[in-house]
Amino acid sequence: MPGLGFTPSGLQIMDDSEDDWLSLKPKEPLPSQCCGSGCKPCVYDTYQDELEQWEKAKAKKDRSLLTRKKQQCSNSELTPETFTAFIISSVDQLTEDTYQYKFELPGNSSLGLSLGQHIVLRGLVNGLEVQRAYTPITPVNAEGYFEVLIKCYEDGLMSQYVKSWKEGDSVCWRGPFGGFPYSANQYGELLMLASGTGLAPMLPILQYITENEDDETFVTLVGCFRNFENIYMKPLLQEQSRFWNIRAFYVLSQEHSLENLPWSFQKNTHLGRINEDVIKSMVNTCRRQPYVLICGSVTFSEEMERSLKAIGLKEDSYFIF
Repeated sequence: MPGLGFTPSGLQIMDDSEDDWLSLKPKEPLPSQCCGSGCKPCVYDTYQDELEQWEKAKAKKDRSLLTRKKQQCSNSELTPETFTAFIISSVDQLTEDTYQYKFELPGNSSLGLSLGQHIVLRGLVNGLEVQRAYTPITPVNAEGYFEVLIKCYEDGLMSQYVKSWKEGDSVCWRGPFGGFPYSANQYGELLMLASGTGLAPMLPILQYITENEDDETFVTLVGCFRNFENIYMKPLLQEQSRFWNIRAFYVLSQEHSLENLPWSFQKNTHLGRINEDVIKSMVNTCRRQPYVLICGSVTFSEEMERSLKAIGLKEDSYFIF
């Protein structure tokens, strides 16, 4: 039976048993454990690091070289490497399939995100670990809480987990990742093209600009939704639009008549789908040369990028979340 020995220096040595070493070998993550958002470190980066440590330890037959820390939920600050548990303080259903979740932060602490950064959620569905990326919608300087906007899909694995949430539940996140580098007055105007929950990274940027009296950046937000009822965060968007430098337009693909909309929305809403002509019209109405921000599904982002290139914008004139 294999046993353990010690070197003169006290290091723990394993017998040369292949079965013992294979039992300690890190397991490669499942595809569902990668959120696909380019996080650093990704779960695959962590796996490679652990695999290299395992190979070195095996070569030297020295188990003390292994630092295989299983990613568990901690109750410390948010970090990219490990998951941190946060408590849900409220759940608001915004539409038939989209929810706004509020999470507690200890004391008056802040999540510590920069503009446009996302965090990764870990869920467990039928024994399968799933990870997805979401961008908090709260201002980056919000204290004591953060909020996320999540759309649930009928057949989505993560959606099954999210739909089970209730106030008081503990949920694990890690991050932050990504981000949109921005400083006041860096651009003359920002043109935001957002589809559905792609609105999420735009909201903190909007509020960052309007909260800074010295930031005179113009912002034109174009939100794309199925119909009026599906427009998220209407009160906040209306409030932000009252600032002298902020405009909001809406493109509703399944709304049939402007007359069905409140008067305040009729004048700034286009019925149909967003396309090259609509984008060109938006660019032409911008008060300054715009820098474009894009967020939505992969298909939406690709279509927006093609349209921007078709009307003459270069790759350094837009940013895709």
